[in-house]
Amino acid sequence: MSHSNISVFVPHAGCPNKCSFCDQHSISGAQFQPDAKFIRKVCSEALACSKDPDNTEIAFFGGSFTAIRREYMIELLEAAYEFVGEGKFRGIRISTRPDYIDEDVLSILKSYGVTSIELGAQSLDDKVLELNERGHSREDVVNASLLIKEHNFELGLQMMIGLYGSTIASETDTVNTILSIRPDTVRIYPVVILKNTKLSELYKSGIFKPFEFDQVIDIAAEAITRFEDEGIRVIKVGLHASEIVEQEMLGGFYHPAFRELCEARNYRNCIEKLFVGDELTISVPAKDLSKAIGQKRSNILYFAEKGKKLTVIPDKDQIDYLKVINQ
Repeated sequence: MSHSNISVFVPHAGCPNKCSFCDQHSISGAQFQPDAKFIRKVCSEALACSKDPDNTEIAFFGGSFTAIRREYMIELLEAAYEFVGEGKFRGIRISTRPDYIDEDVLSILKSYGVTSIELGAQSLDDKVLELNERGHSREDVVNASLLIKEHNFELGLQMMIGLYGSTIASETDTVNTILSIRPDTVRIYPVVILKNTKLSELYKSGIFKPFEFDQVIDIAAEAITRFEDEGIRVIKVGLHASEIVEQEMLGGFYHPAFRELCEARNYRNCIEKLFVGDELTISVPAKDLSKAIGQKRSNILYFAEKGKKLTVIPDKDQIDYLKVINQ
C-alpha cells in the first residue's frame, strides 16, 4: 500500500518572517493552533480506522515546526509519540526551515520518534531567496540537508518554481543542487500569487512578471523525470485542490490536476521522439491513458496541429510506459 500521512497543520507558527509568497491561512485553510489534547484526539481516531498504520506517519505541516517555542514543540511531539510504535503509526514527519536545524533539535526530534524531516528550500539561488525574503541561504539548505542525512532521518526537500527573480537557469540550478543532495523525497510547488502578499503587490505593479504557464509545466515535468530517474520520490506536485486558494489567488500556476498536466507533458515529449512519419499508434497501461492523451486531448491536438495523427490504445495488462504498435 502507498504511504499516507495523518496531517496536522501548525499554521505559520514559528516563522521568523513572512516570505513574499506566504499567506499561510489560504494555503493550509487553518488558523487553529493545535494542542496536545487535539493531537491525541486526531491520532486516536485515525488509528482506529487505519488500514495500514505501519506505513503511515503523523505529519506536522503548515509552519516552521522546529522554530516554534520549544515547550510547545515538545508538547505536540509528546502527544504524537504516544501513537508511534508496534501496532501504531510508523513515525512522525515534520516540515521546517533549513536555518532551524542543528544537532540539539535533531536530538530532540529523534527522541520523540520523528522519522522524516522536510525542508522548505524553495530555491537554491541566493538572489532568489533574498528577493523573496526567505531569510536563509543556499548554504543553509545544503548544510541542514547533510546534517539530517547524517542523523539517519528521511530527508524531503520542497522547491517552488517561478518565484520573483527566478530564471530558467536558476530553476535548473535548483534541480541540479537537489540532485546532488540526494534527498529521499521532493515536493514541487509552482508559485501561486495570493492576495495580501508581497508577490501580489509586485505582480499588480508589473514589477513581477511570472513565467508563462507552459514554461512552468516544462520545468516541472523535466524536474519530475530527473528526480524519479535518480530514485528520488516526487510525493507532491502543485498545491492541493482548495476553494480558498482559488478565491484568493491573483495569478501564478495553480491547477487542481497540476501533476497530471506535467505527466502528460512527459508523455508528449517521449511520444514526439517516436514519430517517424505522420501517423503513430501506441499502447499504454490503461491507468495512464489520460496522461498519454493529455487533458482535454491536449496531446492528440498538439500532434494534429503539426499534421500528425496519434492513436493511443489502453492495455489493462501492460506494465511498460508505452509501446509502439504501428508507425
